[in-house]
Amino acid sequence: MQCVTNKGAGAGLRERKKQATRAALSEAAVRLAAEHGAENVTVEAISNAAGVSPRTFFNYFDTHDDVFVMMDPDVGERVRRAIRDAPAELSPLDAVREAMAAELAEVELRHEVWSLRAKVFQKSPHLLARGLGLHMAEERDLARTIARRIDPDGHGGPDVHGGPGAPCEDADIELYPRLLAAVAGTAARVAIEHWYAHSPPLTFPEIFRDVFTHLSAGLPQPPAQTDGRPSDGRTTES
Repeated sequence: MQCVTNKGAGAGLRERKKQATRAALSEAAVRLAAEHGAENVTVEAISNAAGVSPRTFFNYFDTHDDVFVMMDPDVGERVRRAIRDAPAELSPLDAVREAMAAELAEVELRHEVWSLRAKVFQKSPHLLARGLGLHMAEERDLARTIARRIDPDGHGGPDVHGGPGAPCEDADIELYPRLLAAVAGTAARVAIEHWYAHSPPLTFPEIFRDVFTHLSAGLPQPPAQTDGRPSDGRTTES
C-alpha cells in the first residue's frame, strides 16, 4: 500500500509539473502574440520566454498554432468525467454546471492571459477558425456524455472522443443532449464576457452560476436590477 501511495504522489507531482510547463508556454505565446502578432512569433521565441528548449515545446504541442488554441487539451475530458461521476440525483443541467464550474475557476486566476488570448484570436482569423473547430468537437463529445448519463443503455453512441472527422458524428445523439451541450458552452462564454466587460462586484464563479440559474428557471424575464448584479430574480435574503 505504501508503494502505491508513493507512486500516486509522484505521478501527481509529475502531472503538476507538466501542467505548469504547458501553462508557461501558453502564457509566453499569448503575451508575445499580443505584442507582435501570432504569425510573427516563433517556437524558439516562445520556448525562450518560457525558459525551456524548442524540443520541450514539441513535447507539449504538435504545431506552432496549437500553443494558442490548446492551452489545456485535457479540460474536456475532465468535464466529461465529472459529469459521468456526478451524483445520480443531479439533473443533467446541474451535473453539467458543477462540472464546468470546477474547470472554469482558473479563468478568474488567469484573467489577463485569457483576455489577451481573445485579442490574439481577433487579430488572427485562422486561429479563431481552428479554435472554433476544436470547440465544436468538444461540444459533440459533451453531448454524447450527457446522452449516456441520461440513458446509459440508449443509442447515444460510445462515450469517447471521436475526433473532428468522425463519421455520422451527430446522427445518433438526441436533441436534448445536443442542445444542453451547446447551451452550456454559450453560458460559459457569456459569463466570461460579462465578467470581463463589466467587472461587477461578483466573482466569476458567482456570475457563471447566475447564468445557470437563468437557464434552470427557463429564461423568464428577470426583475430590473439597479446594483450591477446579474438579474437572476433572487432576493437579498435568499
